[in-house]
Amino acid sequence: MSQRTRLFESTDRFVDRHLGPRESELREMLDTLGYRTLDELMDATLPAGIRSRTPLDLEAPRSEFEALAELKGIAERNQIFRSFIGMGYHDTVVPPVIQRNILENPGWYTQYTPYQAEIAQGRLEALLNFQTMIIDLTGLPIANASLLDEGTAAAEAMTMCMAAKAKRKDSPRAFFVSESCHPQTIEVVRTRARALGIEVIVGNHEAFDFHKPVFGVLLQYPATDGVIWDYRAIIDKAHEHGALVVLAADILSLTVLTPPGELGADIAVGNTQRFGVPLGFGGPHAAYMSTKDEHKRIIPGRIVGVSRDVDDKPAIRLALQTREQHIRRDKATSNICTAQVLLAIIASMYAVYHGPHGLRKIAERVHSLARVVEKGLRRLGYDLPATPYFDTLRVNLGKIDQDSLFRFAAERRMNLRALDSHHVGIALDEAVTRADVVALFEVFAQAAGSTVDFTPEDLAEDVGFDAEAFYARRSAYLEHPVFNSYHSEMEMLRYIHRLQNRDLSLTTSMIPLGSCTMKLNATAEMYPVTWPEFGRIHPFAPAEQTHGYRQMLQQLEQMLMEVTGFAGISLQPNAGSQGEYAGLLVIRRYHESRGEAERNVCLIPSSAHGTNPASAALAGMKVVVVECDNQGNINVADLKKKAAEHAANLAALMVTYPSTHGVFEESIEEVCAVVHQHGGQVYMDGANMNAQVGLIRPGEFGPDVCHLNLHKTFCIPHGGGGPGMGPIGVAAHLVPFLPGHPVVTIGGPNAIGPVSAAPWGSASILPISWMYVRMMGGEGLRKATQVAILNANYIAARLAPHYPVLYKGKHNLVAHECIFDTRHFKETAGIEVEDIAKRLMDYGYHAPTISFPVPGTLMVEPTESESKAELDRFCDAMIAIRQEIRDIEEGRADRERNVVKLAPHTAEQVLRETWNRPYSREQAAFPAAWVRENKFWPAVGRINQVLGDRNLICACLPIEAYASDGSDS
Repeated sequence: MSQRTRLFESTDRFVDRHLGPRESELREMLDTLGYRTLDELMDATLPAGIRSRTPLDLEAPRSEFEALAELKGIAERNQIFRSFIGMGYHDTVVPPVIQRNILENPGWYTQYTPYQAEIAQGRLEALLNFQTMIIDLTGLPIANASLLDEGTAAAEAMTMCMAAKAKRKDSPRAFFVSESCHPQTIEVVRTRARALGIEVIVGNHEAFDFHKPVFGVLLQYPATDGVIWDYRAIIDKAHEHGALVVLAADILSLTVLTPPGELGADIAVGNTQRFGVPLGFGGPHAAYMSTKDEHKRIIPGRIVGVSRDVDDKPAIRLALQTREQHIRRDKATSNICTAQVLLAIIASMYAVYHGPHGLRKIAERVHSLARVVEKGLRRLGYDLPATPYFDTLRVNLGKIDQDSLFRFAAERRMNLRALDSHHVGIALDEAVTRADVVALFEVFAQAAGSTVDFTPEDLAEDVGFDAEAFYARRSAYLEHPVFNSYHSEMEMLRYIHRLQNRDLSLTTSMIPLGSCTMKLNATAEMYPVTWPEFGRIHPFAPAEQTHGYRQMLQQLEQMLMEVTGFAGISLQPNAGSQGEYAGLLVIRRYHESRGEAERNVCLIPSSAHGTNPASAALAGMKVVVVECDNQGNINVADLKKKAAEHAANLAALMVTYPSTHGVFEESIEEVCAVVHQHGGQVYMDGANMNAQVGLIRPGEFGPDVCHLNLHKTFCIPHGGGGPGMGPIGVAAHLVPFLPGHPVVTIGGPNAIGPVSAAPWGSASILPISWMYVRMMGGEGLRKATQVAILNANYIAARLAPHYPVLYKGKHNLVAHECIFDTRHFKETAGIEVEDIAKRLMDYGYHAPTISFPVPGTLMVEPTESESKAELDRFCDAMIAIRQEIRDIEEGRADRERNVVKLAPHTAEQVLRETWNRPYSREQAAFPAAWVRENKFWPAVGRINQVLGDRNLICACLPIEAYASDGSDS
């Protein structure tokens, strides 16, 4: 490149910001491993046969400034209309104190799933608030910590009903869904049911007489067209016939309507989007589920519960962690291992900020606005039913032309919903202004050929909520002090900050979790998420208003196709688990299209993550386990045996690559060939794609389907356990079967049904991955993968003398993660892997992944974003802990009361006047020099998990419960 040309290039390359080690540090680490260059290390690490034949053909990398400017131009092609479409999605007012301090705050969005509860107390408290909010508003005693969206929550509820009734040998295999449910919900339920052999009966709930036995019923509350039905009679009838009842309920309406639990419902589901979460073209949003106490053991997803720590102080943690996919595997009724944590926190904080009275005021105002619009439309000559409603009106157009009405609305930048050719829906929300109401009147007047001779104020009398109506709520809610204490911005700001300080995030230190890829979520990548051009778009807005979104989505699909080598991409799955499920459904539909519906056997290695067999089970497949050898690799001989044995019914193999053990298996091409030889398809779990980008394309070496965890490899943050995105890439022969949608036209006639409620899943976070790829370019992505592999091997080399590396590849190398064996410490020192995890907190670190995929081990993935200095600090901490264990082994420390076994150490413990432990306070709390400079204190001591599971409490405790006697246990 000439000097003249270079003058017009940006001097600030994003790749240099994304990668942690400097060039000199890369050379030092390569020297440690005995390699001269990154390419030489890659040649030794990766099987030669699967290396990409061509470099990534992506546009030249942009600087942060350039990429943001380009994306802003694309975003401005979207048109922000006032959407009165409803269908479970509403515009909302995001309180700035929540937007700036949670949604846009890396201290919240870079946290990991709260498996290490002692350093996640702030987020867990916010999730406990969420559960309390759901419990109170739905009137049911058990709630989970959120699900993916309303459609998938309804599908989860259906399978939950089936599981609850499965004890009866003659249990029916049919599920009734009211035609008054949202159309996308109906279709997501149908998709789930079809694979499980469940018959879905969609009809009029008033006319359904239960002559056909069903195990469950799904009702919408209020209905999709706004009607508030009195469901008491059908709920009673369902129970008389042995069926459970699910109510999909609008969260804001429950502040004024009788809660589902008081109506007799067994399960409530819904979306909390209108509690301060932007529309975002469909997501991410936190769905909810609550249920009766007798179903607490089968409710899907995560539950946050209250227990006690070692000092008998209340402490919050994930309850019942060993259920669902972790132990049920091929018998699982759910594959969900993801919550929408960040969005659930925002929704819960919205409730904390407004409190019960504020929420009710919002609901009453929305209802009153709907009453004003109803009165105005009646004065303009329109016919509206006399049925009760909350915020959504059903308008009969009579002889008025619907197309003309919609054209007039578009001229005023408004969207209405076509219920059918003669009826439209108008859904009001908290963002509605007087000007919006006036514009609505003008549109309908213009369509009727009349004029508006009244003002909204003329209609504003006697429009309040009827508190005496049969549907009116009379029970109290959100009485806990947390919902009644932080209504000024100053108090709210301090509450948010106080909780943030109780959580370790990437702003604190490296989070070295294996298989979870906690890499940099760059600020430039995060910027566009809260741009109004992306945030205020309804998922069912007309296509002509969403050119910017569609351009960005199409470009991202092309980027991912280039990276993976696949012929097609679906962005719809909104979690990795959903990607697994969608990919398997595509495979099943492919076999069915060829007249081979009997192909339903899925081969899965014994090392697989629990969601793999769970996804296969939900896709209607029979799981057959393939053994692994002593090195953790797939036992090819056993694979050949199982593939031949099930050749007539073989549907698929699920394989993770690099392996779950962190190794590039040399036999992967042969593995794929064996499955194809016997008529099956190969599904690749893309959890470890961070070790492939730019070096390997899965579409080139055998897999037919692969899901991508955008919240890992492609920089969407974990958000404390969600949002996630799990799009799938497929080979050309599977493209016709990618997911469709009932509302927005995507997919062809052979498409599987929707797996998520929104057409493109959690669309508003996809700009993050677009920005990442655009700023990195092909060479940048390739180097990121190389550095990720280098960093992992550097840590393995430094720690191998202290902790044996359990699995290595052909040249004694690992992929992008490595597993350290700590099992022998139980015998030599009485130390469990959990003890090491807790002791790492005292050094300022989150633990690696513990006991997966091998019990009693630590799996470490440093990612490419961590500097050599940070890698060395982590290694120094691990080496120091090994010395502390050696002190136990050699008798210098007590086997029971030692600094590892009693970790973590809280500030309260260290500051007590009496210190009765056989090691110093300094060793407990300040075991390394860097800890003195930047100490992160665990908020509580080690938590009693068993106590919390035996006494499940998943709502906020009264304030007096947090009193402690301060004794040292």
